[in-house]
Amino acid sequence: MTRTPLADVSCSIARAMDLFADAWTALIMRDVLSGVARFDDIAHDLGISRKVLSARLARLVQEGVLRRERYQEAPPRDHYLATDKGRELYPVLLALMSWGDRWYAGAAGPPARIRHLACGQDTAAVPACAHCGEVLTVDNTTQLPGPGGRTGPGTRVLGPLLAAREPEGGRA
Repeated sequence: MTRTPLADVSCSIARAMDLFADAWTALIMRDVLSGVARFDDIAHDLGISRKVLSARLARLVQEGVLRRERYQEAPPRDHYLATDKGRELYPVLLALMSWGDRWYAGAAGPPARIRHLACGQDTAAVPACAHCGEVLTVDNTTQLPGPGGRTGPGTRVLGPLLAAREPEGGRA
C-alpha cells in the first residue's frame, strides 16, 4: 500500500508525521535517545527486520535527525547518534509516553519511568506556556494562522477556520 506524502501539507504536524509515519521510526528514536545506538542492538531490541531498520535509519540520517558514526574499523561497525534536531524530539516522545502511560499502561503500571536528574524525582512531560508557565490544554489554548499557513491539501477546512479566528488587525 502506497502512503500519501504529507511534506507539502501546510501543517507542521503533517510534515513531522511525514517522517514519523510508522511506529518503527518513533521506537528507533526512543532507543537511540535512551542509549541503544548500534544497529544490531536496535534490531534485537525492537525485533524489526534488518531491511526495515536499515531503511528507517537511512531516512533519519538523510533528514538530519540521526548521524552515523564509525566506532570500529575492523570489521567496520557504526552506531547512530541523535543530532540536535533528533534530540529535540525527546519532549515529543515524553509526551507520547505520558499519554500512553495514562491510557494504556495496564494494571502493572507504566513500563518505564523518567527521572529528572537535577532534582532526583520521577516526572512526566507537561506542556506549559513558554511565557507564564501555565499547563497547556485544549480548553485554554486556540490555534491561529501562522505566517506559513495556507489552505490546501490537508488544510482545506482547517485553514479557513484558523483564518477566521485571527483577531482584527492581525497578530497580537
